[in-house]
Amino acid sequence: MSKNSIIKGTLILTIAGFATRIIGFFYRIFLSNLLRPEDMGIYQLIFPIYGMCFTLYASGIQTSISRLIAAEIGKNDTSNLKRILRTGMTFSLIIAITLSVLLHQNASFIATNILLESRCTASLKILSYVFPFCGITACINGYYYGIKRAGVPALTQLFEQIIRVASVYVLAPLFALGNSEKACELAVWGIVFGEIASNAYNIISMFIVKPSKIYETYKLKIQALRNYKSHKKEHVTYASSLFKLALPLTSNRLLISILSSIEAVLIPSMLRQYGLSGTEALSVYGVLTGMSIPFIMFPSTITNSFAVLLLPTVSEAQAANNNNMINKTTALSIKYSLIIGIMSTGIFITFGNSLGTLVFGNESAGVFLTILAWLCPFLYLTTTLGSILNGLGKPHVTFLNTVVGLSVRIVFVLFLVPQKGIYGYLVGMLVSQIIISTLDTFAIFRNVKITFNAVDWIVKPGLITAFIGFLTNRSYLYIKDHASMSALALLLCFCLFLIICYIIMLFITKAVRMDEFKRAK
Repeated sequence: MSKNSIIKGTLILTIAGFATRIIGFFYRIFLSNLLRPEDMGIYQLIFPIYGMCFTLYASGIQTSISRLIAAEIGKNDTSNLKRILRTGMTFSLIIAITLSVLLHQNASFIATNILLESRCTASLKILSYVFPFCGITACINGYYYGIKRAGVPALTQLFEQIIRVASVYVLAPLFALGNSEKACELAVWGIVFGEIASNAYNIISMFIVKPSKIYETYKLKIQALRNYKSHKKEHVTYASSLFKLALPLTSNRLLISILSSIEAVLIPSMLRQYGLSGTEALSVYGVLTGMSIPFIMFPSTITNSFAVLLLPTVSEAQAANNNNMINKTTALSIKYSLIIGIMSTGIFITFGNSLGTLVFGNESAGVFLTILAWLCPFLYLTTTLGSILNGLGKPHVTFLNTVVGLSVRIVFVLFLVPQKGIYGYLVGMLVSQIIISTLDTFAIFRNVKITFNAVDWIVKPGLITAFIGFLTNRSYLYIKDHASMSALALLLCFCLFLIICYIIMLFITKAVRMDEFKRAK
């Protein structure tokens, strides 16, 4: 895969990702008006369960499909790509259906005894319906990532978000009727409807062929039936390969999901020890996880797009023994993850308070945004480095580093949150993310030969961000008292202006150069 392909794929995923995030932001604003902060906390509590189940039936399998297919392409063998997909999909569906039944039957027990919030029961039962559809979608997306066709997963993501938002927007006024708990359940139904729609789109993309190819496809299917016995051995081979790849990935990610879930359950509990009531604890948790953190994750659309395409690209390059490609891809990815992260830190420090207040009407969301701003460079870098390490066949490294970081975070939750409240957790997030990104960076330098250019990658972007952020903030504070346009529109204009000035200054200072993309082909 050429660097141009990476850039093209990243652009496609980024555009779709931004569109998805923008729709999601309007959806978050809608939910913040529809749900009380307490119910937002209840809604957010179900996602650790969703994450653990997704890890079991899809996460490791999707990555394995992507890696196997990319490796086959790297060996110039494309004859078994669909067979790899079908094998992975079979595994995923069996596990997903089993988990759906178990979650539906045990929703009350999980809500009461694990999440420590019985009001999550109905939402968990609704959530159980989504697993088989998610599994199929994840496998098909893994296939497309492996063959470097980012367009279909990108549109799938966008389509899912549109249907999710539209369904809740239409159904809430009809069925919620001012009942916040019912609105919470409808939000979960939105997840189900969105996933069913995206699943249908994915299946259509795989199995609907042009009329001119119908006869050819028919002949191929007949031939496949005739050769079933000869392919049986190959199916077993690919099943074994998928299992060997997926098992450690799934095990690793499952442990990470369990630790994340423990963290999520502990936060409201520790906040109650700090002195908050149950309602107040859920409200604070809901504001943080449902408002502020999604804002922080918004710019990561770009780095996430990088990460998705980096894994199959690095796997393919490794299969072809193309170390030069690996080195150049890694260097460029690290550089731009840092540049985007530093810019995001500047935006959230400069305008975080105003963004939280104007977008969500919640001052706490703004305060959290300003504090969490320092996470951005480390958070975005970790995503990129983890994908590179997985592509190099070293998922155990990312696993160990993540476990160390999460363990540190849980320690902060247990010992600092009861003393300092939610701010103890925010400090723990920053410390743990610094640890993870540092450990991942050392691992990269042990496996990939790159030269770390601190001046262009950190110093120049940092100084530019500080300078432009200071001037932009002063200008905004002056103009907002005299402007006739809405406060939110003005704020967004200043954010965009900061980004444009940042990019221009990067080129002027030669921290970013167009020729580096050409050299990296």
